[in-house]
Amino acid sequence: MYSDIVQDHFDNPRNVGALDQADAEAEVSNPACGDIMRLYLRIDGDRIVEAKFQTQGCPAAIAAGSMTTELLIGRTLEEAGGLKRDEVNDALGGLPPQKVHSSVLTEDAIQAALAAYRKRQP
Repeated sequence: MYSDIVQDHFDNPRNVGALDQADAEAEVSNPACGDIMRLYLRIDGDRIVEAKFQTQGCPAAIAAGSMTTELLIGRTLEEAGGLKRDEVNDALGGLPPQKVHSSVLTEDAIQAALAAYRKRQP
């Protein structure tokens, strides 16, 4: 059902946990399936230097959160804002149609975290 990449990111998720003194964080949920994701970002200048996540959800949601943090690290804020669910899906080797909502959750988390960061800036 899942690609080898999805399975690997589920079995061995990267960048899991809270990020102390995060410059940006957001929590989003999908009421239809019950998945919840919290995304933490550390930003230096205009670049994401660290990203972590916590997810309550299915294997696809965990894998999507893991891959998303990998894709965010090193990106500028503008590049991060352009990260869409299709890129996460592609990086994971595809998600089954009934699990695409997991990558939608990551896209929502990115946008919410960046909005929270911008709100805190002078």
